[in-house]
Amino acid sequence: MKRSLAITLAFAAFAVSAIAQDAKPTANPVSGAVKQQLERRSKIMLAAADLMPADKYSFKPTPEQMTYGHLILHTATANGKVCSAITGATAPTIEVKDTDPKDKLVQVFKESFDFCSTQLANVDDSKLGEEVSLFGSKASRARALIELPIDWADHYSAQAMYLRLNGILPPTAQPKK
Repeated sequence: MKRSLAITLAFAAFAVSAIAQDAKPTANPVSGAVKQQLERRSKIMLAAADLMPADKYSFKPTPEQMTYGHLILHTATANGKVCSAITGATAPTIEVKDTDPKDKLVQVFKESFDFCSTQLANVDDSKLGEEVSLFGSKASRARALIELPIDWADHYSAQAMYLRLNGILPPTAQPKK
């Protein structure tokens, strides 16, 4: 019994040591993770925007909910506000309406992710504790960075629901090719 415990502990110590040696320290774990999420989320959210037919951009599941076009515009606006809060840049002015054609809305949507990508390119974790203005309130830069992937997950889940209600599989549910 003691020998088997000793062998188990030895293997556990070896495994932990091997994992520790393989793990590469990340200099900027928070901002780096957000940048990775930006790359992934922008692809699937833009793909979801492309999948919805143009005539369905006026679709809303219930009278109380926003249209798909409004969801796209809302997300583009949120991207601009949060990414500008993180860096102090001025958010881009969006001059489209949620009733504009799909191509205009998708272009603004893409530009909002490009804006975030540009803004986050030089962000690191050294100033996470600094105060920024986020949606009219004071927050830490860390909170603003964490807010982005939360917003993307929330908005993508809404996109996926709207697509499914129209008989369309969202990008993350598509069969692998």
